[in-house]
Amino acid sequence: MKRRRDEAAEMEIVWQTPANPPERHDYIFRNGKRHVRPYYFEFISHVKNRWAGKTIVDLFTEEFKGRPYDYYVNAVQSGRIQVDGEMVPVSYIVRSSQKISHFVHRHEPPVLALDVSVLQKEPDVLTICKPASVPVHPCGQYRKNTVVGILQAEHGLAPLFPIHRLDRLVSGLLILARSASKADSFRQQIEAGMVQKQYIAKVTGVFPDDEQVVNVNVNYNAREGRSTVGNCCGNTPLKGKSACTKFTRISTNGTHSIVLCEPITGRTHQIRVHLQYTGHPIANDMLYLSEFSVDRSTKGLSADRAAANSGCSLPSSSPKSCVDEYCDDNSTVDFSIDPMCTNCPNLTPKGYDEDEEGLWLHCIRYCGPDWVYECPHPEWASHD
Repeated sequence: MKRRRDEAAEMEIVWQTPANPPERHDYIFRNGKRHVRPYYFEFISHVKNRWAGKTIVDLFTEEFKGRPYDYYVNAVQSGRIQVDGEMVPVSYIVRSSQKISHFVHRHEPPVLALDVSVLQKEPDVLTICKPASVPVHPCGQYRKNTVVGILQAEHGLAPLFPIHRLDRLVSGLLILARSASKADSFRQQIEAGMVQKQYIAKVTGVFPDDEQVVNVNVNYNAREGRSTVGNCCGNTPLKGKSACTKFTRISTNGTHSIVLCEPITGRTHQIRVHLQYTGHPIANDMLYLSEFSVDRSTKGLSADRAAANSGCSLPSSSPKSCVDEYCDDNSTVDFSIDPMCTNCPNLTPKGYDEDEEGLWLHCIRYCGPDWVYECPHPEWASHD
């Protein structure tokens, strides 16, 4: 352990914060995935009242369970964990509101190596076709591997203000304002119910040929990362928030159907759980296909939960202090291996499902009082 601390101390490290913009060279493309070259990052938090009175090591061990106790001891002793900008002993007792910095070698989960294509660029509005698997903005383990990050790194577009949200696994039209005032204008129209949204989905079975309106509450469970429809028992009120979606079949081949989805409200996973409610879930939606949803949710393997999964463990092999090399389209790319990192020497963080794919759910159209934006249909929307 002392050898690892000495190696870490000798490394020349440049720490990043959210103020450091993503750059084109930050990305590594390998096996159909867009990876982010690991980088050093300062996570900052402030001591909550319930944390006060704990030792710095016990605080991290109990509240951030992704790494083992020995890692946190080592991190405090080497200065990777600091309090109010100062190194402290492992026995240090934290006090409420103190600033805690955790300096880590950050590995972001990969996303599918698809272009973030610009559809329309106006002085105050940008529309893009969002690839599946890419989150819209920084969240969880994702910071550079996001739509906003990629647009800044590869197109020089910043600042950008997303005016609506698409789940990470959903593709299609994304509207971004190029000023805060324009974003506020869009949001006011959305909140006033003046904006209509259209998606298409590929679902199981033959969807009914007449319009289906699902008006059933949606209850999102953040711990499980999935929604359920509300139900009532006797005089018990419906659980969740009111939600309404209109569905219209576009086509079917007898095995799958392409369905137009028009959400009237905007609840988490609303279209996905409402399609499940109709008996025609999205055909590759492992979270809501009834025969898989319970099993995958229990095991924590669903792609939806990967973003929030910060689980890390010590690598099975000894950490390397040299440079690890990977082949990328016949060229060599490398990144430095950090001796204290619990993800190195791998490029992908531990706990990530490498086999995920994008959902067959795609946003095709948003329209307001005096504007319309559209996105081309994806290849899976054809039965040919």
